[in-house]
Amino acid sequence: MPPMSPGGAEYQPRPVDGRNESPNQRSDRNWEEILQELRVTQTGTQILTGFLLTLAFQPRFAELDTYQIVVYLALVTVAAATTILGLAPVSLHRALFGRGVKQEVVRVANRILRATLVAVAGLIAGVILLIFDVVAGRTAGLVAAAIAVVVIIVCWLLVPFGVRRSDDNEWTPEGRG
Repeated sequence: MPPMSPGGAEYQPRPVDGRNESPNQRSDRNWEEILQELRVTQTGTQILTGFLLTLAFQPRFAELDTYQIVVYLALVTVAAATTILGLAPVSLHRALFGRGVKQEVVRVANRILRATLVAVAGLIAGVILLIFDVVAGRTAGLVAAAIAVVVIIVCWLLVPFGVRRSDDNEWTPEGRG
């Protein structure tokens, strides 16, 4: 079976990518990169989760209306799900450690990390929604959350897509054009 890239497609190295790695070395490197990315997302998730958990113990929490309480509880649920997703690759690795399936672990962990990023995006937008709703009103909350979603889409999807597309256009069979 041909080696697989982290995205699940058959691994096809670029003709001149500057690396001379075996599929196992590439899997090891990709696993390390995934762990680094998980560390970053986990830190942000922990901060937002801690913030959310302290809110319920603040005196003003009793003043929240039904909508704000529903949003709050939804955010606590998303925060818990994000934490679970962020830890899932580590659990996956532990369960399959030493079984010779690192490429599959990397492929699955990559998908889990992508799901984690979606959950983090929802968590960020939701926290912004709740804070603006409580402080400045419902309309301000919805507008601020919408702006956050747009910024996330631009920074996390459109910019990387543009870079990838630009990079793909610069490659030729002989190397960089």
